[in-house]
Parts: sequence; structure tokens; C-alpha cells
Amino acid sequence: MTLAFIPSPSTGVIHLGPVPLRGYAFCIILGVFVAVWLGNKRWIARGGKPGTVADIAVWAVPFGLVGGRLYHVITDYQLYFGEGENWVDAFKIWEGGLGIWGAIALGAVGAWIGCRRRGIPLPAWADALAPGIALAQAIGRWGNWFNQELYGRATDLPWALEISEGPNRVAGTYHPTFLYESLWCVGVALLVIWADRRFTLGHGRAFALYVAAYCAGRGWIEYMRVDEAHHVLGLRLNVWTAIVVGLLAVVYLVVSARLRPGREEVVEPEVRPGRGRKDAAAAGAAGAEGGAAGDGAGEDGDGEDAAGAADDGTAAEAAPDGDATDPSPKADAEGDGPADTPEDPAAGAGAGDESDAADDGKTPAGATVPDTKKL
Repeated sequence: MTLAFIPSPSTGVIHLGPVPLRGYAFCIILGVFVAVWLGNKRWIARGGKPGTVADIAVWAVPFGLVGGRLYHVITDYQLYFGEGENWVDAFKIWEGGLGIWGAIALGAVGAWIGCRRRGIPLPAWADALAPGIALAQAIGRWGNWFNQELYGRATDLPWALEISEGPNRVAGTYHPTFLYESLWCVGVALLVIWADRRFTLGHGRAFALYVAAYCAGRGWIEYMRVDEAHHVLGLRLNVWTAIVVGLLAVVYLVVSARLRPGREEVVEPEVRPGRGRKDAAAAGAAGAEGGAAGDGAGEDGDGEDAAGAADDGTAAEAAPDGDATDPSPKADAEGDGPADTPEDPAAGAGAGDESDAADDGKTPAGATVPDTKKL
């Protein structure tokens, strides 16, 4: 006789008028918000810009949901395409059924697209988001509690999970594997945060640590579950997946630490890829237009317009070749050489000639040359 147990909710849906609020969907959405919030704080701490994590999550989350559902439907196809089953149920994601392996795999594709558009390295973004993903999984597992699914073998432990009679389940008390995995994921998040601070992980190693640690826990938790699943050599398919993926993550940790030690110094450049050249070209075009306008003003200044400009009190270059009679010290400072002096009127003329000769066909006097290094 079980003296204590964890009760399951009588329903996983609360109706607000015609709008159903499903516990499973609520847990998934809440997990995503927590992951983005924590990822944003870690990204800023590494020198990134606010909002970048959310911008990339717009790509990663939809891809992840599709990937998670595809993995579940493919590996448990008999639930949707078996005899007497309705294949339309494969699209009812709110009833549960997301495979974390597919969610991470296809979510990474979406994240890669978002990172490429922003011009940032995917490994650095994954490192910032790693503990947040673990916390999102910890929260999302409570969606299984609402749906009374993915529990373990029967037990009479004080923390046993009570399951009511329903489709494909027998009433009783079972190991709360959803709770085990939720607590394990919280521990994984704390481990990644600690290791990242202690060893300054970079180049995707924080994310690899998350994957390896999660797989270690998922292996033994998966082994306890009693829901229907495919078996390979006596082990559930997800156990084999955890073993293979976990080993690959460990290999990446070791090899990456040797090939690329340390952490990225710059995680988000100031100029996005493809933008720098366009901006530089635009600035150069603007400089050329300004230079052409300057040439026209200088040519007009050789004649009657020069006298008019002088009468108006404006500082204009009366002679583009540095004529000694030029009374404007500003003109000499902008490229006509040293200020003209009565003792050596030829000095200003000579300097002006050299300046104008250098400007002909290139950058006109008074034009600003764009600093492409800053672009």
C-alpha cells in the first residue's frame, strides 16, 4: 500500500470560454522563454548585442518543433499509421510527442540560418544558449505530467506518480520519470554554467558538455520507462541514441579543446557580412559626388563667380592652382599649401600646383575621404 504519491492532474486542458489552454503547450512555451532570457544574458556577458539570441530563436524554435515532432512520429509510426490508427493525429502536437533528438538536430539548422544572417558563429551562440536549453527541457517535462505519459515502472515509493485509468494506460503508481529527467536537466544547466565559468569554454564546448551530460542521464531514465518503444539488441532506441550522441559530444569536447583552445574574442562583429562592402561603396560614391561638386565650384571661381563669392564674404578658392593673389587662408589650409605670404608669393603657388595636380582625377580639394577601416 502506497502511503504517499504524486497525484496527476485530472485533465491537461483548461477552457477559458472557447479557448483551450493546454498544460503541455504552456510548459513548452514557458521553457522557450526561459531559454531565450538566460541565453540573452549570457550572450551579452560574452560581448554580444541584446536581442540577438531572440532574433536567432525565431529561426531555431519553429525548426526545433518540426524536428521534434518528426522524430517522434518516425520512431513511433505505429501510433499513427498502424492498424486502426488515424494518421491525422500525427499533426496533433498539443497531445504530446516531441523527440528532443529531432528538436535539437533540426533546431540547429534553423539556428545556423539565423546565425549566418547575423554574421555570428553558431558555436558561440550555442554555448550561450546551452544551459537555457537544459532548463527549457526541465520545464517542458512537466507537460508529460499534465498528459499522464512517459512514466516508469510500477513502484510504491513515497514519490510514486499516480496514474489514472485511460487510453493505453493502466491505473496505478509508477516511477515519475518526467520528474527524474526534469531534476536532471536542472543539474545539467548548473553544471554547464559552473564549467563555463571555471574553464572558460568556447567554440561549442559548453554546448557539447550539455549534450554529453544530458545523454548520460537520459540513458538510465529512458531504461526505466514502460511506454511502447522500438528495441534494438534488447535496448530501447532512445537509449542507443543517447549512447551514440553522448560519445560524439565527448569526442568533440576533447578534439575541440586541442585544435581550438580558449574562447572566441569577438562573438558578434559590428558589421554584418555583405554589409561592409556595400556601406563602403555607398560612402565612396557620396565622396565622389561631393568631389565633383567641389571641382565645379572651383572652376566657376576662376571667373566672375569668384568675385561674387568674395563680395559675399564667403571663403572660396578663387584660383584652383594656388594663385599667390588668393587672399583666403582657408583655401590654403584645405589643400593649396601653406598660407601665402608677401615675402614669398611663389611658395603658395608651387604648393597649390602640386596639391591640385595630385587631386586631378582623384579626390578633389575639400572632399572627405571615407575611412574604410571603420566600415
